[in-house]
Amino acid sequence: MIDAVQYRKGVDAAHPLIAWLSTSTLLPERCMTPESTVPATTPAALTTDPRLLPPREHLDPRARTMWYVSEAIQTVIWLTMVAVAAAAILRFTPVDQRWVILAAAAIFVFSIVEGVVSPALRYRYWRYEIRDDEVDLQHGVLMKTRQLIPMSRIQHVDTRRGPLQQRFGLSSVVFFTAAGSMEIPALSQEHAADVRNRIAERAKVHDDL
Repeated sequence: MIDAVQYRKGVDAAHPLIAWLSTSTLLPERCMTPESTVPATTPAALTTDPRLLPPREHLDPRARTMWYVSEAIQTVIWLTMVAVAAAAILRFTPVDQRWVILAAAAIFVFSIVEGVVSPALRYRYWRYEIRDDEVDLQHGVLMKTRQLIPMSRIQHVDTRRGPLQQRFGLSSVVFFTAAGSMEIPALSQEHAADVRNRIAERAKVHDDL
């Protein structure tokens, strides 16, 4: 019996791998921690800063129609000027008329496409949000602009209505800081008054119509 025990010790000493395997089965208890003891992530930890998200409110849908009318008026004026300039060039200069006609046609096509596409995209990407401590504005199609204006910087706020806005029953909310003026365009008159009053109350300024 003693010889067998001594033989086993000799084998373990001669083969370290066998000795390691014989002891590796005894794992420390701290390595066997159940998954239930791992702290779970609470919903509060996943809360996102609202300033990292786009503003939630859109302009009045009538803004698109108003901008279509405005673009049409500007396009007619612009194309009339181009036609007059092209006629003058053809009459008083020796320039090849094919190049003049080609340039005028390119300007005409670009103006029509821009007048059709621009109002819809402008409306789609114009957003705003009034928070307790700031006004959040986002606008622009190719070049997006994001503005966060603290309520403490706003010195004055009012509403404005241009000729086209009056025709469509819309108003703009204009607010002023030391750096200049900014506006939320094309809101219904009732909603514009409400937005103006909310900004005036939270910025602690007097508003004028």
